[in-house]
Amino acid sequence: MKITFLGTGTSQGIPIIGSTHPVCLSIDKRDKRLRVSVLLEWDENCFVIDCGPDFRYQMLRAQVSNLDGVLFTHEHADHVAGLDDIRPFVFKIGAMPIFGIKRVLDDLKRRFAYIFETKNRYPGAPKVVVNEIDLSPFEIGNKTVIPIEVMHGKLPVCGYRIENFAYLTDVKTISENEKDKLKGLVVLVLSALRIEPHYSHLNLEEALQLIDELKPQKAYLSHISHKLGFHAEVEKQLPKNVFLAYDELEIEV
Repeated sequence: MKITFLGTGTSQGIPIIGSTHPVCLSIDKRDKRLRVSVLLEWDENCFVIDCGPDFRYQMLRAQVSNLDGVLFTHEHADHVAGLDDIRPFVFKIGAMPIFGIKRVLDDLKRRFAYIFETKNRYPGAPKVVVNEIDLSPFEIGNKTVIPIEVMHGKLPVCGYRIENFAYLTDVKTISENEKDKLKGLVVLVLSALRIEPHYSHLNLEEALQLIDELKPQKAYLSHISHKLGFHAEVEKQLPKNVFLAYDELEIEV
């Protein structure tokens, strides 16, 4: 399975509009981060986890011509605001399968009511096939997806495990039962917002502690803010099996 990091930034992205913070002024390409999302490809299958406000550009940049579905982690704008931009795929291949827990799908139905309208639909509105999930495994393509519940402060968020790969974003805490689902990973993608503690996100120290506990072969940090620091400097301080993800990074699992 090929994983492409479409975006590795936090809710405002990097650089932040109008900011003069040194990381926002960096000329290192790895310090320029769109809102967080990953592209998963295997055989003839192509799925994304989350589609935030940068989704259109991310699809163009990655030269994605077909998409088989969208898995949502939670309903915050930096993870869902690009849903309307599935339209070119829908016009090409038909209604787009979307996957999410009931709370997330209900929020999408309010936010994008015209997409879910069954009467008097606007002809240009994208069509979706709604797949409500819970914490039970489900199938996409020929692979099994295991949802992982993590807590984003007080908000439950879905991470996903596919074979030996797991993707967890907007994490602050995770129960012991859910940690059990993350044993034996080859690659773990985990959010690490900044150096200082945060009330609803892991900081760098907490993320490294969780990685040490879960013991994946490799871990990639994502959902990064400018307050984590320069990519080149931070990565030098990481354990040998831990890396900072960056936009357009491709890995194979």
